Amino acid sequence: MRILPIYLYGSAVLRTRAQEVTRVTETLKKQISAMVDTMFTADGVGLAANQVGLLKRVIVINPCEEDDNGQERLEALVLLNPEVVEQKGKFKMKEGCLSLPDIREDVTRAECITIRFQDLELNSLTLEADGLTARVLLHEIDHLNGVMFVDHLSLARRALLRGKLRSISRGKCETEYPVVADKSAPRKKTAAQKKKGLR
Repeated sequence: MRILPIYLYGSAVLRTRAQEVTRVTETLKKQISAMVDTMFTADGVGLAANQVGLLKRVIVINPCEEDDNGQERLEALVLLNPEVVEQKGKFKMKEGCLSLPDIREDVTRAECITIRFQDLELNSLTLEADGLTARVLLHEIDHLNGVMFVDHLSLARRALLRGKLRSISRGKCETEYPVVADKSAPRKKTAAQKKKGLR
């Protein structure tokens, strides 16, 4: 088992669009296996490659399904180059993020989605999902595009969280999994962040 450190809010890698996977190497397979181990160790339901410093369009999720005895089944789904092709409905639910420890906020997302992605053999597949699984997929695909769930909050709500976000970006938070604060990350706002009123 290999556990990777998770990059915290404020790290440049979390604001960088990940690159498409065109070839699945043995190195990439090992990195994905480590992502799965990291997700389960951190009690996460999803993890994007950006969060462990890998700028590849890869996400892993735990669909949170239950077995016949009502016990949660730990099963990882690996998606390469995921792309949302259809969204329907809306619902609000609290979200958290391994890169934003101790912050949980209501976020409105689509209730039902259809996505296209590739598996580890680069076969093209389509997946329809709803509820929590749809939310997890949208959250992780956001990460691949340099978007975090706090970006979906109102300006007023983000203002109230500013102090907490600043502390997290400096590594002043407690987690039960290894983290890294990218203190060398540039503090200059991108055009998108300025437009959304983000630090």
